[in-house]
Amino acid sequence: MGLKDRVRKLKSDIPAVYRSLRKKETPVIAKVFAMITIIYALSPIDLIPDFIPVIGLLDDIILLPILITITIKFIPEEILRKCRIEAENLWINGKPKRWYFAIPILLVWIALIFLTLKLFTI
Repeated sequence: MGLKDRVRKLKSDIPAVYRSLRKKETPVIAKVFAMITIIYALSPIDLIPDFIPVIGLLDDIILLPILITITIKFIPEEILRKCRIEAENLWINGKPKRWYFAIPILLVWIALIFLTLKLFTI
């Protein structure tokens, strides 16, 4: 499988992971990872901002595929297959733009800044 095929597959797996959140049959651990993955994928703010050269783009290239892969491993194959079918045209007009998906990322940054300031004021 080539790189373009993998990217296309990952892009189609994000809506399927989103659909799996609403299935009763999806295990709790899969729902937890699915929630983390969807929040990160839809957040307008990245954990590492894109304006930081190289590292800013690498988090999207590395972290998101890892999160998707881990999440898919926890979803039973039959449920994932159904979710992929349901999600084929879910985000045809682009991903939703909701700012509340940025809240977890902002909280991480606030915590890091707080811990850094506390460390240097000792």
